[in-house]
Amino acid sequence: MARHPFDRRLPVRRVERAPEAAVDETGWPGALPAVSQLLCDGLDLGPATVLVGDNGTGKSTLVEAVAMAYGLNAEGGSTHARHGTRASESPLAGWLRLEREAGASRWGYFLRAETMHGLYTYLETNPAHGGREARFHEMSHGESFLEVLRSRFDGSGFYVLDEPESALSFSGCLGLVGLLHDLMELGSAQILLATHSPVVAALPGAQILELDDAGWHESTWDDLALVDHHRRFLAGPERYLRHVLG
Repeated sequence: MARHPFDRRLPVRRVERAPEAAVDETGWPGALPAVSQLLCDGLDLGPATVLVGDNGTGKSTLVEAVAMAYGLNAEGGSTHARHGTRASESPLAGWLRLEREAGASRWGYFLRAETMHGLYTYLETNPAHGGREARFHEMSHGESFLEVLRSRFDGSGFYVLDEPESALSFSGCLGLVGLLHDLMELGSAQILLATHSPVVAALPGAQILELDDAGWHESTWDDLALVDHHRRFLAGPERYLRHVLG
């Protein structure tokens, strides 16, 4: 695990089950192994935590719930954003308690790939500080995503990202890693993200948790199934493609 120095004032030290929470452990999302593990054991967060795993293992469910428990909007934006289209979030946020660091920043930002267009509309109609906002809808998906990163990810706070690589090229993913690393160097910014990208998962100094049908376990980048599959595919695509092509 990536350990943080004691003088770091991180917004969230620990995520755990709220004692008074009425948890449904048999339905969704309580029955997901990763959610069950979180509610049972809790999770300590350092400067950066990266969640990886296959579809359906609960990555997005966890980061969404932590973001909401922190006070961030379910469909993305800062701690002040209030917008929505169709509610799809789980009740997990209401089952959680966050242990916050005294004196740490209370600001944060949540970016989730699947609701970015709704966020762009909100930002365009509610420009920051009453100024003129970028025309996100007139940019490519990747350009607009990078503009949000450039203009919002620039100081202390809690930054939560759900599959940010979906909008980015290879070079864009590298740029994202550089930006997140610069934020970590501030000493008062904290990152929680879920990704399918081996590039984004390579964020230096991050704690990596690999989710599967048993819950999660801590891992290193070299040992991730995600990394192994990409290496094998690039070395011989035909070995994978023969299983999916006619």
